[in-house]
Amino acid sequence: MDGRRSRCRVRVLLLRNGHPSRFLSDGNTMSALFMRLLSSFARRTAGLALLLMLTGTVGASDQPASPPPASAPNAGLIEETVERAKDLPNLRSLIVSHNGSILAERAFGGARLDRPTNTKSASKTIMSVLVGIAIDRGVLQGVDQPVASVLAQSIPSEADPRIRQVTIGHLLSMQAGLERTSGRNYGAWIGSDNWVRYALSRPFVDEPGGRMLYSTGSTHLLSAALTRASKRSTLELARDWLGDPLEIDIAPWTRDPQGIYLGGNEMALSPRALWRFGEMVRQGGTIEGKRVVSENWIKELWTPRTVSPFTGDAYGYGWFIREMRGHPVYYAWGFGGQMLYVIPGLGLSIVMTSNPTAPSREDNYIGQLHALVADGIVPAFLPKPDDETGSIGAGDRKPIP
Repeated sequence: MDGRRSRCRVRVLLLRNGHPSRFLSDGNTMSALFMRLLSSFARRTAGLALLLMLTGTVGASDQPASPPPASAPNAGLIEETVERAKDLPNLRSLIVSHNGSILAERAFGGARLDRPTNTKSASKTIMSVLVGIAIDRGVLQGVDQPVASVLAQSIPSEADPRIRQVTIGHLLSMQAGLERTSGRNYGAWIGSDNWVRYALSRPFVDEPGGRMLYSTGSTHLLSAALTRASKRSTLELARDWLGDPLEIDIAPWTRDPQGIYLGGNEMALSPRALWRFGEMVRQGGTIEGKRVVSENWIKELWTPRTVSPFTGDAYGYGWFIREMRGHPVYYAWGFGGQMLYVIPGLGLSIVMTSNPTAPSREDNYIGQLHALVADGIVPAFLPKPDDETGSIGAGDRKPIP
């Protein structure tokens, strides 16, 4: 059981039907060669194509309020995938569910499915849902609300006047235009004496609404906006708006020098709690008949708005977006490989947690996690898996640098 509620039930079906290996074959070699040869231009072109393909197609049909009709999964392929997952030394947990029922769950390396783990930047995805609830409840006005209307007292007098054009939506989609506080700039940012003021005072390297500039400072500004607008801490809001309806524990996490909870990093949830969160989103914002966030907000989250320069994947409000085997996949990604995949068209929610200290892009680890889903889990729910014809579906995956 996970968290403080004994009513949180998890049904587990252990899959034991063995099938001959057909997971990756020699596709890893082919994919690796392909990824090394593919240029940055091609990656961005692929991402833009996905962005254009998905824009306008994310609607109620992709986000069923009720689960799609159940199809008999290929149990052998799912179990085979779980067994192969054990060979990834950094992987700590794997949960696979279909239409709300857990088909497989496994912990590795001494981890536990009910023990909180640092979700790292998957926290940004959780923050995106909190912002939506705040808009639903009138705490925030909407995505077009200028962040300056909430954080005016933190804007330095010498700040670029364009800061007043930055909206809540720009922060959610990483299109604020401000110099990043992530990557090599992260240490200077968290070493400052006022994280909100520091983020607001960054120079503009693009116009508001321009290209994607992945920055934890942007989501921290969202946490600050929630705190200022509601007069409650982000922890209180998370426990009230997510913890209670989902029946999960949300422990305190890192705060800035002014006491504002870090937006976009360091939130700790157990794998089962993260799965509950994913299930709520997959079901259009409800869990067990309880409305948590509006269905319209889920559509907003999953509407492609920009393209990641790192992966070529589309990006919505706090969610990365790609396609696997012809199905849109929406995923949260935290440093080290803290992953939540939601594939509403197939009724799938998948959680993977990993060693939070090892970079997920090292040795293409993130690509291996994507492959578990694209080549092992998704085909188990398709009428005619590609791997029966010798294809591993590599063309459905965006190459990871």
